[in-house]
Amino acid sequence: MPPIPGSGLAKGLAVTLRTMTKKTVTAQYPDTQPELPPRSRGVIGLFEENCTVCMLCARECPDWCIYIDSHKETVPPVAPGGRERSRNVLDRFAIDFSLCMYCGICIEVCPFDALFWSPEFEYAETDIHELTHERDKLREWMWTVPEPPALDPGAEEPKEIAAARKTADKLAAQQAQQAQEAQQAQEAQQAQQAPQAPQSEEGGTP
Repeated sequence: MPPIPGSGLAKGLAVTLRTMTKKTVTAQYPDTQPELPPRSRGVIGLFEENCTVCMLCARECPDWCIYIDSHKETVPPVAPGGRERSRNVLDRFAIDFSLCMYCGICIEVCPFDALFWSPEFEYAETDIHELTHERDKLREWMWTVPEPPALDPGAEEPKEIAAARKTADKLAAQQAQQAQEAQQAQEAQQAQQAPQAPQSEEGGTP
């Protein structure tokens, strides 16, 4: 059956009429902040303590907007008779957000969880050079990174948390044992230093 002439125009006008009868909702930004999704990509924060200067994020970045400088330091041996080791020390970590396309590859490939997404997006600048954030600025963004979502009630505890809790419990047990031994030694010392009552010639107390 051929379409009725003018049916497309009628459908279009019907959509227009339905839209005209709806109330217009305008977000009064910046007075009213938008409700962002939990996994919004705003800016990237750096957790410097976890960075090992592996350069993996800079190599995988398709825009080459990550700049990293470092130097090597010699670390003394942990145990006597061991050999010295060298480690990388971070000197500079910067991200040029005028080039960044927010693909998130650097965050995904980081094996040590040193980069995180922050929902903050209000960092526009009048000078393009100010969009290159050095590591101090990237560290400040870490305070705006939201906490990770809670695990499901039936999910297994992450291995990292279980290992950290086991180590903390072991350390607490050692500290408690040392405190108990110190208390026992102090009580024994006090008992030895306590004055003894004088005895009579017949062997009894006076």
